[in-house]
Amino acid sequence: MSTRRRLGRRLIQLYAGLALYGVSSALLVEAGLGLEPWNVLHQGLAELTGLTIGVVSIIVGAGVLLLWIPLRQRPGLGTVSNVLVVGLAMDGTLALVPDAHSLAVRVPLLLAGIVLNGAATGLYIAARFGPGPRDGLMTGLHRRTGRSVRLMRTGIEVAVVVTGFLLGGTIGVGTVLYAVSIGPLAQLFLRVFAVPAASTGSTAVAAATPEGVILRP
Repeated sequence: MSTRRRLGRRLIQLYAGLALYGVSSALLVEAGLGLEPWNVLHQGLAELTGLTIGVVSIIVGAGVLLLWIPLRQRPGLGTVSNVLVVGLAMDGTLALVPDAHSLAVRVPLLLAGIVLNGAATGLYIAARFGPGPRDGLMTGLHRRTGRSVRLMRTGIEVAVVVTGFLLGGTIGVGTVLYAVSIGPLAQLFLRVFAVPAASTGSTAVAAATPEGVILRP
């Protein structure tokens, strides 16, 4: 695949993935059965401030991005785009999707939201334009403190879930289902959406691409 075609595909994947991430998050909000950790916080802040959850997501994302400065993290195109696109897509979807009241509707919305979130994650991460602000915070703290990525992620997500819940965010079965399924789903879709390496005539070089490292079992 030529360099230009690869770049075009990566850009499409980036923005399609971020938009679908916002859509999937909106479906979880509509289901009302529990949100992913950061959106528990966003929803709680939205209840407190009267802003939409998408606008809160943008503000929090920008705030987290400022925390990158002392951590010496460098944002990429995907990082900045993540802050804006996800929140806008979430608010747009919530404005279009009617409220769901029956469990017969809410459960499929929950499942669709989780699967779509996994696909969206695979799309934008495989595009390799930089981590989202929240992921960069996790890896930045890992580098600065020497603590494990798992510990940093757990500590951050527990803090945002507890804070969001205290502010009125929704925790439920969907939160637990998301936590146990998003890892395997993201891994699956990372493989599906991996961008082929540029042709170099050497299979050894191709095997050492970032996708190959990320997608190892």
